Amino acid sequence: MKADFRKNRTRAKIHGTAERPRLSVNISNKHVTAQIIDDDKRVTLAYATTVGSKETGNMTELAAKIGSEIAKKAKKAKIEKVVFDRGARLYAGRLSALADAARKEGLEF
Repeated sequence: MKADFRKNRTRAKIHGTAERPRLSVNISNKHVTAQIIDDDKRVTLAYATTVGSKETGNMTELAAKIGSEIAKKAKKAKIEKVVFDRGARLYAGRLSALADAARKEGLEF
């Protein structure tokens, strides 16, 4: 219940545009998913996930791998700056690892 309120509060303040799209992150118990979204056109510009991959390691390591992968795909799509959408998650642990890895690859937020 609290997570829903937190997600709605976060999403109400964040909006991705063509020049600064939204980096939306979803972390479940088994998988990590990140996508870059242009909310004006309602289009996903880049997408990375652990679903279907054979990657090993703990969830923090997998989140870091997805962070660097989404940053590389963003560079291919000529995206340099994004708005970070953490959803209902607090900025710590796995989410922080994903964000740090994306920043190391050159993504700005």
